[in-house]
Amino acid sequence: MRLIPVVDLMQGAAVRAERGERQAYRPLVSQLVPGHDPVTVALALCRHCASNLLYVADLDAIVDGRPQHALIAALLAALPGTELWLDAGFTDADAATALLARLGTAAARVRPVFGSESLASATALERCFATPGAGILSLDRRGATRLDAAGAWDRPALWPQQVIVMTLERVGSGDGPELQTLRALQARSPGTRFIGAGGIRDAADLERARAAGADAWLVASALHDGRLAPVA
Repeated sequence: MRLIPVVDLMQGAAVRAERGERQAYRPLVSQLVPGHDPVTVALALCRHCASNLLYVADLDAIVDGRPQHALIAALLAALPGTELWLDAGFTDADAATALLARLGTAAARVRPVFGSESLASATALERCFATPGAGILSLDRRGATRLDAAGAWDRPALWPQQVIVMTLERVGSGDGPELQTLRALQARSPGTRFIGAGGIRDAADLERARAAGADAWLVASALHDGRLAPVA
């Protein structure tokens, strides 16, 4: 199973996620690297995981609609062989297209992540994935509450090939991964490749997630705390 490192960006800094409660996010403290410079953190994560894929959550864009264009461009420049999965609070496909246009040729290495908490409507959901491979869907949930104005959770016929299961209450929690939701979604859409997010504590949790059918998992806190060994 693939491990995908994550950088959360807020006001120009890499921050540590706390159960999806964004007002509680603080500048990152990591065993991998001193400080919270996003480029330095991203380089350290990709090196630690031997990964050519990085997940980036632009919280300024998600919360306030203010994408950090220059910072995203700096990450792309510093990681020339790396693909970015970018969640920048896209409300529809046009919003993603507009941001990518500002990144120039490097945008070819960016795959937009359309979060159900951000998609504006069912129509926006339909248009996001009209072209195969156009992006990734994130099914967002906090506790028992689905964050889903577009109704994405209940429309598996519209899901793209890759879908993230974002259990926000587990992000940065150290509570372990929540796998019941993953299994339920697999039963509804067996051909979809599901990527989990939140709760991973150690290698044993990754193995449990793999056994549950996850294709990959987004991880940050366990990496920064030294609970996952570097990939050889």
